[in-house]
Amino acid sequence: MVAPVEDIITEALIDRVVRTFYASVQTDPQLGPIFAARITNWDAHLNRMCAFWSSVLLMSGRYHGQPMQLHQGLPVDARHFDRWLELFAQTARSICPPVAAEQFVSRAERIAESLELGIAASRGGWLRKGERLAPASADSA
Repeated sequence: MVAPVEDIITEALIDRVVRTFYASVQTDPQLGPIFAARITNWDAHLNRMCAFWSSVLLMSGRYHGQPMQLHQGLPVDARHFDRWLELFAQTARSICPPVAAEQFVSRAERIAESLELGIAASRGGWLRKGERLAPASADSA
């Protein structure tokens, strides 16, 4: 019998997923430069991301922040969200039992969709069903 997902996803598992994922982000040619330009204290960022995922998956209430505001000015588009999701899913599926991995991935997909919609709105546009975030400018390609 498989344990309920609530018993499988722990703070320790979240910590492992977050730290492994961001280690891959830092070396990723597409995402790494975006993060490197903005994050100077990786320990603080990782702790914040662990608190965020704890709040998302365990409803711990540990995260107190406004992710949309932090992401609005980023030079990102649909390609970046796709890559972020690809790396995140690879990480979750390589570390977690399948039921837990799917919880991580499904939440990540909803978060990415929400951020993509919010960033589009902050740029003065709206995404219709099936539309994706276009580059902010030629510089972000």
